[in-house]
Amino acid sequence: MASKKKILKKIQIVITNHFDSPEDAFNFFDKNGNGTLSKKEIATLLKQAEISGFIRGVVSSKLIEGYDKDGDGQVNWKEFKFAVDEISKAN
Repeated sequence: MASKKKILKKIQIVITNHFDSPEDAFNFFDKNGNGTLSKKEIATLLKQAEISGFIRGVVSSKLIEGYDKDGDGQVNWKEFKFAVDEISKAN
């Protein structure tokens, strides 16, 4: 299984190489436009980051668990921005 650092690096690469800004990435993956990323929408981001389908569900759950500060089971823009900033500092 890929390490947390490798997974976060792959996410950072997708966001920086394929989008003009983290906000563009968030809006792209927020398929239903409700202002939050669901587990399914995060899994789509992970697929784009070439995270194996085998672990994609586990990783998306862990990302929500780690960054969902308001406890609604999804990641809103503010939480996503915090995650992106943290990932950028770690890499």
